[in-house]
Amino acid sequence: MKKIAVVGAGSWGTALAMVLADNEHEVQLWARRSEQVVEINEKHSNSKYLPGITLPKNIIAFNDLNLALKNVDTIVLVVPTKAIREMVQEMIHVLTSPVTIIHASKGIEPGTHKRVSEMIEEEFQHSDLLQDVVVLSGPSHAEEVSLRQPTTVTVSSKRHEASERAQDLFINNHFRVYTNSDLVGVEIGGALKNSIALVCGLTNGLGLGDNTKAAIMTRGLAEIARMGIKLGANPLTFAGLSGLGDLIVTCTSIHSRNYRAGKMIGEGKSLDQVLESMGMVVEGIRTTKAAHELALKWQVDMPIISSLYAVLFEGLSPKEATKQLMGRGKKHEVEQLSLDFFHMNDPEMK
Repeated sequence: MKKIAVVGAGSWGTALAMVLADNEHEVQLWARRSEQVVEINEKHSNSKYLPGITLPKNIIAFNDLNLALKNVDTIVLVVPTKAIREMVQEMIHVLTSPVTIIHASKGIEPGTHKRVSEMIEEEFQHSDLLQDVVVLSGPSHAEEVSLRQPTTVTVSSKRHEASERAQDLFINNHFRVYTNSDLVGVEIGGALKNSIALVCGLTNGLGLGDNTKAAIMTRGLAEIARMGIKLGANPLTFAGLSGLGDLIVTCTSIHSRNYRAGKMIGEGKSLDQVLESMGMVVEGIRTTKAAHELALKWQVDMPIISSLYAVLFEGLSPKEATKQLMGRGKKHEVEQLSLDFFHMNDPEMK
C-alpha cells in the first residue's frame, strides 16, 4: 500500500481520500484551515463538507503543505480551478522529487482557455518535478461516494501507464474506475457540463418542466461535443462517463452546486446573491466565460452557452434568453462534423 497526498479537503477531496483509505493507502490530507485539520484528526469527521460521515482513521490531515507532501510520489489535487496555479506553485516550493498529479478539478481557465492538465504542466515547465498528469472525472457526487454508493469514473493521461496506475489506486467494490486515452475529451466534457447544469437549474427556477430539461441536456451535449471535436477530442468520449454520464448527474441532482445556482438565478436572484448564498465555488460560472471565449475564437456554434453567458454577464433575463433560443432558425439535428470524424476513423467507411 502507498502513502498518497490529497491536496484539498472540501467535499470531493475528502470523499476521494476516503476511497484511497478504504483501499488501505495511508492518506495525507492537506487543508488550509487549522480547525478543519483538528476536527479530521481528532473527531474523524469533516462536518462542514460531509456532515454525518465518519472518516477512516488512516486519513491524517495537515495544514503544513511540506508535511502533507512528505515521502509521496502521487498527489491527488482537488481544489477549485481558479486556485490550481497558486496551489501548484506552493507545491513546487516544497517538493524534493518527481510526482504524479491526479487532478479531479473540472473547469477551463478564462483568458488562456487552458484545461486543468495544461495549467498544471505549464506551472511545472521550468522544473523536473512532474512525472505525469492524470485527470479523474465522471458522474460522482461526493455525498454519495462518501456513503460508498456504487460509482463509476474514468481516468485519462497522455501515458496509458499513468492512467492504469491511477486506476489501481482508486478502484474497489464501490468505486469502479475505467481508463480513457482521450485526455482532451475527458477534461472538456467534465468542464462544460457544469455550464449546461446551470441552464438546467435555471429552467427549473423558471418553472419549466422535464421537456425543457431534456432539450437542454441533449442539445447541450451536442455543444460540448462540437467544441470537444474542434479541440481534437474523440466524439465517443462524450457518450461515456465523463460526457453523458457526468452531464446527467450534474443536470438532475440537488447535490449539484451548478444546478442549485442556476435554479436561484431562474428564480430571480442576482449572480452576486447566488454566490454569497452558495458559500462554495460554482465552477460553471467561470467555465461559461471561458467557453464563450472559446466559441468566439474557434467560431463554434454554442447557442446555449452563449445565452447563459449573456444572462450571467450581460444582464439578459432568463425568460428572454429562453425566448431567443427557441426562436432560432431551423437546424438539422445530426451534425456533419461528427459524421466526418467517424468516416475518417472507421476503416470500413473509408
